[in-house]
Amino acid sequence: MILPIYAYGQPVLKRVAKEVDKDDPELKSLIANMWETMYQASGVGLAAPQVGRSLRLFLVDTIQIMEDNEKDLGIKKVFINAEKVEEEGPEWAYEEGCLSIPEVRGDVMRQPRLKIRYFDEDFQEHTEVFAGINARVIQHEYDHIDGVLFIEHLKPIKKRLIKKKLENIKKGKIGSEYKMKFAKK
Repeated sequence: MILPIYAYGQPVLKRVAKEVDKDDPELKSLIANMWETMYQASGVGLAAPQVGRSLRLFLVDTIQIMEDNEKDLGIKKVFINAEKVEEEGPEWAYEEGCLSIPEVRGDVMRQPRLKIRYFDEDFQEHTEVFAGINARVIQHEYDHIDGVLFIEHLKPIKKRLIKKKLENIKKGKIGSEYKMKFAKK
């Protein structure tokens, strides 16, 4: 089932999410719905707060954005109750966007390597190191479960330039090719 994506201005996007209970009877269907929602919106990652659930859960599929000869370098994973262990390397800029903030993009500085501990959808624990675009997408989604949006990483001048767009998103005055839920007017 395709879920509405919560737009900028929704309080759930600014909350630090709660840990997922491995016995949550709705977890499997939530994950399935999140995959369907993410693909329908042409996303490469989606966090539970973006569908209105304040849970430490996100999913990532970078395989779809890899060049044909590099598909095996992409990842398709579910991250539950993730914890960053370490980030390293010189920060690099990359233009990011977000399904919750349509039509807004900007360069975000992030470190290129990430070591993270998490549980998969079967609650098997993993500690892995990711690099490059895989690390970046994970860092972006991880920010969501900490109540941080990518626009908070933008330079002050860029923040001023997008202020009007953000107000329009908050008010629901924006077109979107996918179902969204806007803040109350």
